[in-house]
Amino acid sequence: MKLVTFIKDKNLSLGVKVEDGIIDIASALATNSMPNVPTDVMDVIYGGDETISILKDYINTLDTSSNLSYMLHDKELKWGPCVTDPSKIICIGLNYRKHADETNAAYPETPILFNKYNNTLTGHLCDIKVPKMTEQLDYEVELGIVIGKRAKYISKDEAYDHVFGYCTANDLSARDLQFTTNQWLLGKSCDDFCPVGPYLVTSDEVGNPHDLDLTTTVNGEVRQKSNTSDMIFQCDEIVSYISQHMTLEPGDLILTGTPEGVVLGLPKENQNFLKPGDQVTVEIEKLGALTNRFIKE
Repeated sequence: MKLVTFIKDKNLSLGVKVEDGIIDIASALATNSMPNVPTDVMDVIYGGDETISILKDYINTLDTSSNLSYMLHDKELKWGPCVTDPSKIICIGLNYRKHADETNAAYPETPILFNKYNNTLTGHLCDIKVPKMTEQLDYEVELGIVIGKRAKYISKDEAYDHVFGYCTANDLSARDLQFTTNQWLLGKSCDDFCPVGPYLVTSDEVGNPHDLDLTTTVNGEVRQKSNTSDMIFQCDEIVSYISQHMTLEPGDLILTGTPEGVVLGLPKENQNFLKPGDQVTVEIEKLGALTNRFIKE
């Protein structure tokens, strides 16, 4: 199932992507009532398999012809982040071999963790202001893991049982701010530095998360092109490792690292960092393409 969050009457609403468009669940319920159907993406995540089953059963009762009032089309939407209220956003640094190679960094022996905050969340087709304090804004296509069940001290073998689904993410990074100190937080946590979407895709539709193509284009030019098979630490190892140190809660978002092709990895004479007017699309196989335009603050 592909879940969508969009903004309607200044509120976040739940949609489900189907063949002929996107079902506005709240609007559908107004004319086709059924008990216990969620209207918020976080309620779906918290509810787990039972709530997903209810939502699937409800959708199966609906006529999804494209001309119906509760059927929306991509161009009509004001997209929100596909995960709206994670208690934690945890990121993994240097988790692709070729990315470590391009930045002349040693392969880490354990996952490198850093974090973002909810102020960084934004959605597909949302404009992002380039902060005044940076001249080195970089893109990073990343596979996002969304936790579905509370996880503490879990093994690798248990990890996927705790994953709700996956999404496309862009771990935007202000490199000059990132390396001002030994801590990366400043360069990673500016407003709207974590666009996610357009869809939150349930894990059953994704299958193996380590055989997915990733691509980044800037103004139509391909900058990153790789596959999740190049990860140093795979998703089950990452989820298990984090759970040894903190409790993962439903809705928590984990960004699993970026492949080669970032601006930082280029020779200095070829480093063209993002600027107002640029448009970036990050895309992951099965998860969809996430596009944002950058504007002046």
